[in-house]
Amino acid sequence: MAIPGASARFEKTTLSILFAVSFCHMLNDIMQSLLASLYPLFKTNYNLDFVQIGLLTATFQITASLLQPVIGMVTDRWPLPYSLPVGMASTFFGLILLGNAHSYPMLLVASSLVGFGSAVFHPESSRVARLASGGRHGFAQSLFQVGGNFGSALGPLLAAFIVLPFGQGSVAWFAVIAMVGMVILTWVGRWYLHHRIQNAGKAAPSRKLPLAQNRVAMAFLILVLLTATKNVYMASISSYFTFYVIDNFQLGVRDAQLMLFLFLGSVAVGTFLGGPIGDRFGARFVIWFSILGVIPFALMLPYANLFWTCVLSVVIGLIFASAFSAIVVFAQELVPGRVGMIAGIFFGFAFGAGGLGAAVLGAFADTHGINFVYQLCSYLPLLGLLTVFLPRIPKQAHA
Repeated sequence: MAIPGASARFEKTTLSILFAVSFCHMLNDIMQSLLASLYPLFKTNYNLDFVQIGLLTATFQITASLLQPVIGMVTDRWPLPYSLPVGMASTFFGLILLGNAHSYPMLLVASSLVGFGSAVFHPESSRVARLASGGRHGFAQSLFQVGGNFGSALGPLLAAFIVLPFGQGSVAWFAVIAMVGMVILTWVGRWYLHHRIQNAGKAAPSRKLPLAQNRVAMAFLILVLLTATKNVYMASISSYFTFYVIDNFQLGVRDAQLMLFLFLGSVAVGTFLGGPIGDRFGARFVIWFSILGVIPFALMLPYANLFWTCVLSVVIGLIFASAFSAIVVFAQELVPGRVGMIAGIFFGFAFGAGGLGAAVLGAFADTHGINFVYQLCSYLPLLGLLTVFLPRIPKQAHA
């Protein structure tokens, strides 16, 4: 089957598809980040202890993180163009249930529904971004990812200004966001389906590994370790930065929040810039620059005064955040034909590693103080020296 004028239409709609999945990534991560922002409210309303809060987090993490590679592998084998609006529908029902839950088990069910929606969204929308990239894979992945960065930053703000003043029932209002996402993703799913029809006569992408299997396995393990290192370090700043600057420099909460938003803004800019730079110079170059380039600034941060803490946090956000899109693209080139599985592993693992790292660092902060946490985390980027073992991928594999 062929659709008249489809090729021209796909060229014209490439950027619109990329902006659509990036915008929906923002919506998804707004709704995803709401859950953790509401823990104090749930603890009061349901008289929860910290074990129950931890179980709520575990339920969400299992569905949102661990299911992503599974869904990616399934859709690599059996493409499901309309799975994206279905995943957003799961989030829609999860938010309705969160706003109207009257018991702790209902909260667990609601968090699992939100997590499942996120698990479907990330690998499939990453695949669509790659299809719509026109060969600019780094640009597509970074544009897709930056939407999530903005969503993660906006979620807590919306919780503070809407949910906390108006109560738990107002959580259900955010289901409107999910409905908007369902409409947009239905259109994206239609584009995806037509793209498949238009390319039905073409040979399937080769799954031949570009390097020997043992070298691919080693490189893949290094990428996973780099992702874990990056996200644990970023979690140390995003989760505890306000406490750190308040404790060290006696700032007010408002000024501390402004410093956090400076950092989050630099992360968004760095995430976006990493993709086009990777398209120009290669994903391996960006990984080298990002992971190794951040080391001196990370080592200086715990010993800087207020001014230099502000400057260093922005520089760290810009440099370190640029790595993620490059890591995903490099992994997709290492294991061709497994776009969904790779996206699921790295998006799921990134999310899980950051959450686990934040919990462990919180325990250290309780026992040793927040300054110790920042001194300890300053050495984490040194694991980036493993980048030296990343192989070069042959040019024909890039093509």
